[in-house]
Amino acid sequence: MKLADLEKLVVAALDDIKGRDIEVIDTSRLTALFDRMIIACGDSNRQVRSLARNVQEKVSEAGGSVLSCEGEEVGEWILVDLGDIIVHVMQPPVRSYYNLEELWGGKGPLRVRQAGRQLAEASLGEA
Repeated sequence: MKLADLEKLVVAALDDIKGRDIEVIDTSRLTALFDRMIIACGDSNRQVRSLARNVQEKVSEAGGSVLSCEGEEVGEWILVDLGDIIVHVMQPPVRSYYNLEELWGGKGPLRVRQAGRQLAEASLGEA
């Protein structure tokens, strides 16, 4: 599956279950491990689990591979590894505390989009 198609599929799967604050971060210049990081919020353990499960189901149905899923037991932060894309589904306090957007900002410009729209091109290293 092409990266752009997988990205759209994941964003749609998160949006289907009312995921909030969906952001797509282009990490291709920062690491060779994956090309995109998608972060979304759910309001409860149950919703976080449902969001992660929906991503896994939609990717599998489309013929994609889910390499692993971590954190389902607790449901505060679930990581879904799709190979080229890493999906983080978190409750808002956890997302705020770890602030992955800033952590993965790096030194160069970072493209951040929300639900498929380009929001800004900014260096998150500026604080």
